[in-house]
Amino acid sequence: MAKNMTAIEKNLLSEIMDLEIVPEGAYNIRANGESADRHTTANIDIVTKTDKPGIDIIIKPGTKNERVDIPVLLTKTGLKDLVYNDFYIGEDADVLIVAGCGIHNAGDEQTAHDGIHSFHVGKNAKLKYVEKHYGEGEGTGEKVLNPTTEIEIAEGGYMEMESAQLGGVDSTVRVTRAKLADRATLVIGEKIMTHGKQTAVTDFTVDLDGENCGAHVVSRSVAKDESRQTFLSCINGNNLCSGHTECDAIIMDQARVDAIPKVAANHVQASLIHEAAIGKIAGEQLIKLMTLGLSEKQAEEQIINGFLR
Repeated sequence: MAKNMTAIEKNLLSEIMDLEIVPEGAYNIRANGESADRHTTANIDIVTKTDKPGIDIIIKPGTKNERVDIPVLLTKTGLKDLVYNDFYIGEDADVLIVAGCGIHNAGDEQTAHDGIHSFHVGKNAKLKYVEKHYGEGEGTGEKVLNPTTEIEIAEGGYMEMESAQLGGVDSTVRVTRAKLADRATLVIGEKIMTHGKQTAVTDFTVDLDGENCGAHVVSRSVAKDESRQTFLSCINGNNLCSGHTECDAIIMDQARVDAIPKVAANHVQASLIHEAAIGKIAGEQLIKLMTLGLSEKQAEEQIINGFLR
């Protein structure tokens, strides 16, 4: 754990990283716009940028079974944090990167974090990237998170991205752009829940440029109260390739969800599929669980938890 970390910061770290302490291995903790603690390994280096806020994470070719943690913690109301992180995954590496941002806003001003992450996945490398966003605090100031993810996957590379935002964030615009080379693979799984008057926009664009490359993009979301969600997804098939994009949403109360999946075949051997499904919780599902002794609210929570699992 970083030196002099407050109880609030420790709780945020636990929420976004599922950790009580920072594990052994490489990590960088950013707190209120500054680096709070850092550790590197023989195979993973973390270097502060000199031209703008952020870090370069450099993973040596052939690195196996190592993990990098890069949490961001914000506890000052009115803070607008912007960071640029670049990840260089060496050839034949196989690593896990766990990121996330937690905001605690106890004041009446907006607190925001914009994270621009660029991934350069090397030839035949394998990366799993996990990102979680979380907001809390008794103040009236908004908690805003706008992550941008830029991905380049070289020949034979593989990237799996899991992102989750399951509460507390008032506004988010999540942008992902990806380009795939020959035999590269990208798998994205997103989970979002909004309530109150929260808004969430997801915007995916994947360019399948390489021969025999493929992408699988799935978003699952729950919109409650008067919240608003928009899902935009575009897969461009520019070669012999396969692509699938899907949005599944549960809508409740007076919420609104717009799903706009798109596929564009720019090559005769591009094989692309898109799906979108939006609906309320089925009455028979509620009745079945309520016959087991659950209240209606408990039954709804069980269904939602299973849907977002």
